[in-house]
Amino acid sequence: MTVETKICGLSTPETLDAAVSGGARWVGFVTYPRSPRHISTALLRTLGARVPKSVGRVGLFVDPDDALLDERLATGAIDMLQLHGSETPERVAAVKQRTGKHVMKVIKVAKPEDVERGVTAYASVADRLMFDTADGTLPGGNAKAFDWTILSGRTVPLPWFLAGGLTPDNVAEAVRVTGARIVDVSSGVESSRGVKSVELIRAFLNRVKAL
Repeated sequence: MTVETKICGLSTPETLDAAVSGGARWVGFVTYPRSPRHISTALLRTLGARVPKSVGRVGLFVDPDDALLDERLATGAIDMLQLHGSETPERVAAVKQRTGKHVMKVIKVAKPEDVERGVTAYASVADRLMFDTADGTLPGGNAKAFDWTILSGRTVPLPWFLAGGLTPDNVAEAVRVTGARIVDVSSGVESSRGVKSVELIRAFLNRVKAL
Protein backbone atom coordinates (compact mmCIF):
# COMPACT_ATOMS: atom_id res chain seq x y z
CA MET A 1 0.00 0.00 0.00
CA THR A 2 1.35 3.38 -1.00
CA VAL A 3 0.69 6.23 1.43
CA GLU A 4 1.62 9.82 0.64
CA THR A 5 2.90 12.25 3.25
CA LYS A 6 2.54 15.99 3.73
CA ILE A 7 4.95 17.73 6.09
CA CYS A 8 3.24 20.94 7.20
CA GLY A 9 4.49 24.07 8.92
CA LEU A 10 7.95 24.10 7.36
CA SER A 11 9.96 27.26 7.94
CA THR A 12 13.66 26.57 7.26
CA PRO A 13 15.64 25.39 4.23
CA GLU A 14 17.10 22.49 6.23
CA THR A 15 13.77 21.01 7.28
CA LEU A 16 12.22 21.62 3.88
CA ASP A 17 15.12 19.83 2.20
CA ALA A 18 14.76 16.93 4.66
CA ALA A 19 11.08 16.60 3.77
CA VAL A 20 11.75 16.65 0.03
CA SER A 21 14.75 14.32 0.10
CA GLY A 22 12.92 11.96 2.46
CA GLY A 23 10.10 11.45 0.01
CA ALA A 24 7.31 13.82 1.09
CA ARG A 25 4.71 14.23 -1.65
CA TRP A 26 3.49 17.52 -0.21
CA VAL A 27 5.03 20.33 1.83
CA GLY A 28 3.00 22.91 3.72
CA PHE A 29 3.60 26.56 4.54
CA VAL A 30 1.52 28.36 7.17
CA THR A 31 -0.06 31.79 6.78
CA TYR A 32 -1.63 32.44 10.17
CA PRO A 33 0.07 34.95 12.49
CA ARG A 34 -1.15 33.25 15.69
CA SER A 35 0.66 30.06 14.73
CA PRO A 36 4.28 29.48 15.77
CA ARG A 37 4.75 28.10 12.22
CA HIS A 38 3.67 31.29 10.44
CA ILE A 39 6.17 32.55 7.85
CA SER A 40 6.53 35.82 6.00
CA THR A 41 5.68 36.29 2.35
CA ALA A 42 9.37 36.77 1.56
CA LEU A 43 10.32 33.50 3.26
CA LEU A 44 7.46 31.72 1.51
CA ARG A 45 8.85 32.85 -1.83
CA THR A 46 12.35 31.66 -0.91
CA LEU A 47 11.28 28.26 0.41
CA GLY A 48 8.81 27.64 -2.38
CA ALA A 49 11.54 28.12 -4.97
CA ARG A 50 13.51 25.22 -3.42
CA VAL A 51 10.77 22.67 -3.97
CA PRO A 52 11.00 20.42 -7.06
CA LYS A 53 7.99 20.17 -9.36
CA SER A 54 7.36 16.60 -8.22
CA VAL A 55 6.38 17.87 -4.75
CA GLY A 56 3.16 19.80 -4.17
CA ARG A 57 3.36 23.09 -2.27
CA VAL A 58 0.39 23.76 0.01
CA GLY A 59 -0.44 27.13 1.55
CA LEU A 60 -2.38 26.91 4.81
CA PHE A 61 -4.82 29.77 5.46
CA VAL A 62 -7.40 30.49 8.15
CA ASP A 63 -10.38 32.51 6.89
CA PRO A 64 -8.19 34.55 4.51
CA ASP A 65 -9.43 37.60 2.68
CA ASP A 66 -8.76 38.09 -1.02
CA ALA A 67 -5.89 40.52 -0.44
CA LEU A 68 -3.97 38.00 1.64
CA LEU A 69 -4.54 35.25 -0.89
CA ASP A 70 -3.35 37.52 -3.69
CA GLU A 71 -0.22 38.50 -1.77
CA ARG A 72 0.78 34.94 -1.03
CA LEU A 73 -0.11 33.52 -4.43
CA ALA A 74 1.96 36.23 -6.13
CA THR A 75 5.06 34.48 -4.76
CA GLY A 76 4.47 31.59 -7.15
CA ALA A 77 5.15 29.27 -4.19
CA ILE A 78 1.68 27.73 -3.73
CA ASP A 79 0.12 24.95 -5.78
CA MET A 80 -2.85 24.18 -3.53
CA LEU A 81 -4.73 26.15 -0.89
CA GLN A 82 -5.58 24.56 2.46
CA LEU A 83 -8.49 26.34 4.13
CA HIS A 84 -8.28 25.59 7.85
CA GLY A 85 -10.80 28.02 9.29
CA SER A 86 -14.58 28.38 9.27
CA GLU A 87 -14.86 29.01 5.54
CA THR A 88 -18.35 28.30 4.21
CA PRO A 89 -18.95 26.16 1.13
CA GLU A 90 -19.73 29.35 -0.75
CA ARG A 91 -16.40 30.88 0.26
CA VAL A 92 -14.51 27.73 -0.71
CA ALA A 93 -16.13 27.79 -4.14
CA ALA A 94 -15.36 31.50 -4.53
CA VAL A 95 -11.70 31.03 -3.57
CA LYS A 96 -11.34 28.19 -6.03
CA GLN A 97 -12.92 30.15 -8.85
CA ARG A 98 -11.01 33.34 -8.10
CA THR A 99 -7.56 31.81 -7.72
CA GLY A 100 -7.74 28.93 -10.16
CA LYS A 101 -5.96 26.78 -7.59
CA HIS A 102 -6.96 23.43 -6.15
CA VAL A 103 -8.54 23.90 -2.75
CA MET A 104 -8.50 21.55 0.24
CA LYS A 105 -11.04 22.15 2.99
CA VAL A 106 -10.25 20.98 6.51
CA ILE A 107 -13.03 19.25 8.44
CA LYS A 108 -12.67 19.42 12.24
CA VAL A 109 -13.66 16.08 13.78
CA ALA A 110 -14.85 15.37 17.30
CA LYS A 111 -17.72 12.96 16.58
CA PRO A 112 -19.00 10.94 13.59
CA GLU A 113 -21.56 13.57 12.63
CA ASP A 114 -18.74 16.05 11.96
CA VAL A 115 -17.45 13.88 9.13
CA GLU A 116 -20.90 13.42 7.64
CA ARG A 117 -21.73 17.13 7.79
CA GLY A 118 -18.35 18.13 6.40
CA VAL A 119 -18.45 15.76 3.47
CA THR A 120 -22.01 16.78 2.62
CA ALA A 121 -21.17 20.48 2.78
CA TYR A 122 -17.84 20.55 0.97
CA ALA A 123 -17.53 17.54 -1.35
CA SER A 124 -19.08 19.42 -4.25
CA VAL A 125 -16.92 22.55 -3.94
CA ALA A 126 -13.47 21.39 -2.74
CA ASP A 127 -10.88 19.32 -4.59
CA ARG A 128 -9.67 17.53 -1.46
CA LEU A 129 -10.63 17.23 2.17
CA MET A 130 -8.59 16.94 5.34
CA PHE A 131 -9.85 15.43 8.58
CA ASP A 132 -8.21 17.02 11.63
CA THR A 133 -8.97 17.05 15.32
CA ALA A 134 -11.45 19.64 16.58
CA ASP A 135 -9.69 19.80 19.95
CA GLY A 136 -7.07 22.51 20.28
CA THR A 137 -6.23 26.17 20.77
CA LEU A 138 -5.07 26.60 17.17
CA PRO A 139 -6.91 25.60 13.98
CA GLY A 140 -4.27 22.88 13.48
CA GLY A 141 -0.93 21.64 14.77
CA ASN A 142 -2.18 20.94 18.28
CA ALA A 143 -0.54 17.51 18.71
CA LYS A 144 -3.94 15.93 19.44
CA ALA A 145 -5.61 13.06 17.61
CA PHE A 146 -9.31 12.38 17.26
CA ASP A 147 -10.98 8.96 17.43
CA TRP A 148 -9.70 7.33 14.25
CA THR A 149 -12.42 4.69 14.28
CA ILE A 150 -14.81 7.44 13.14
CA LEU A 151 -13.24 7.05 9.70
CA SER A 152 -13.03 3.24 9.68
CA GLY A 153 -14.70 1.80 6.60
CA ARG A 154 -16.06 5.18 5.54
CA THR A 155 -16.27 6.09 1.86
CA VAL A 156 -15.29 9.68 1.07
CA PRO A 157 -15.97 10.95 -2.47
CA LEU A 158 -12.81 13.07 -2.65
CA PRO A 159 -9.13 12.37 -2.00
CA TRP A 160 -8.52 13.11 1.68
CA PHE A 161 -5.72 13.72 4.16
CA LEU A 162 -5.59 12.45 7.75
CA ALA A 163 -4.17 14.93 10.27
CA GLY A 164 -4.13 15.52 14.00
CA GLY A 165 -1.59 14.21 16.47
CA LEU A 166 0.28 11.94 14.06
CA THR A 167 3.84 10.93 15.01
CA PRO A 168 6.44 8.44 13.77
CA ASP A 169 5.21 6.09 16.50
CA ASN A 170 1.49 6.11 15.71
CA VAL A 171 1.20 6.77 11.99
CA ALA A 172 1.13 3.09 11.05
CA GLU A 173 -1.78 2.44 13.42
CA ALA A 174 -3.58 5.56 12.21
CA VAL A 175 -3.38 4.35 8.61
CA ARG A 176 -4.49 0.85 9.58
CA VAL A 177 -7.56 2.09 11.42
CA THR A 178 -8.66 4.83 9.03
CA GLY A 179 -7.53 3.52 5.66
CA ALA A 180 -5.92 6.90 4.95
CA ARG A 181 -3.89 7.13 1.77
CA ILE A 182 -2.44 10.56 2.60
CA VAL A 183 -1.18 11.64 6.04
CA ASP A 184 -0.32 15.12 7.26
CA VAL A 185 2.06 15.86 10.12
CA SER A 186 3.23 19.06 11.79
CA SER A 187 3.65 18.99 15.58
CA GLY A 188 4.60 15.29 15.47
CA VAL A 189 7.91 16.09 13.80
CA GLU A 190 8.90 18.99 16.03
CA SER A 191 11.59 19.15 18.71
CA SER A 192 9.67 22.02 20.36
CA ARG A 193 6.53 23.93 19.49
CA GLY A 194 6.89 25.29 15.97
CA VAL A 195 10.47 24.00 15.54
CA LYS A 196 10.76 21.15 13.05
CA SER A 197 13.32 18.38 13.57
CA VAL A 198 15.22 16.99 10.58
CA GLU A 199 15.57 13.67 12.40
CA LEU A 200 11.87 13.37 13.22
CA ILE A 201 10.88 14.31 9.68
CA ARG A 202 13.09 11.53 8.35
CA ALA A 203 11.74 9.07 10.93
CA PHE A 204 8.13 9.88 10.03
CA LEU A 205 8.75 9.52 6.31
CA ASN A 206 10.59 6.24 6.81
CA ARG A 207 7.68 4.85 8.84
CA VAL A 208 5.25 5.79 6.09
CA LYS A 209 7.46 4.28 3.40
CA ALA A 210 7.50 1.01 5.35
CA LEU A 211 3.73 0.74 5.02
